[in-house]
Amino acid sequence: MKKILHVISSPRGEASFSIKLGNAIVEKLQQSYPGSTVKTYNVTELKFPHLEQSHITSFYTPAELRTDEHHAALQYSDEAIATLMDADIIVIGAPMYNYTIGSALKAWLDQIVRAGVTFSISAAGAEGMVKGKKAYIAQAAGGIYSEGPMVAMDFTVPYLRTILNHIGITDIAVFRVEGTAIPGIQDDALAKGIDLVLSSEY
Repeated sequence: MKKILHVISSPRGEASFSIKLGNAIVEKLQQSYPGSTVKTYNVTELKFPHLEQSHITSFYTPAELRTDEHHAALQYSDEAIATLMDADIIVIGAPMYNYTIGSALKAWLDQIVRAGVTFSISAAGAEGMVKGKKAYIAQAAGGIYSEGPMVAMDFTVPYLRTILNHIGITDIAVFRVEGTAIPGIQDDALAKGIDLVLSSEY
């Protein structure tokens, strides 16, 4: 039995390929771990604020010195981190926008990547504090970025791998729905991506 956190970052609802792929991953996880619970976290609806000075000041103010204003500024971050920490498995839906992730997903990440909370800094460098979790990335893209000439233009999966590693999540699997805008490929893109999910070992 696992606690699964499904992070949705597409505003397209039922038309979203990343949501459909993410749902397929979640369903496979539920089959692999009967009795698991799923918490859906739609960051496009939760509307995490983009970082402002009030957030940064509050992050770096010692806990014993924080005012009511600091605590108010930390509300989104504290809640997001608590939800992340409570999960065993994180499924992140990541549609590609202009070669990278959408701003709603970036805003969520900016609220959970916090020095002293999800990673520590010492003379030896940074060390992630979010341990013992597995992450699945469900990427959707109009082109083909897993291979071929467009690989270097994918700033979605490499960035998510880097930021997850930074906070301590190193066990990461990636599934893709690719070519959704390419004639001759788009019709089978979703089915191909889901088939890879169903045939994979969890």
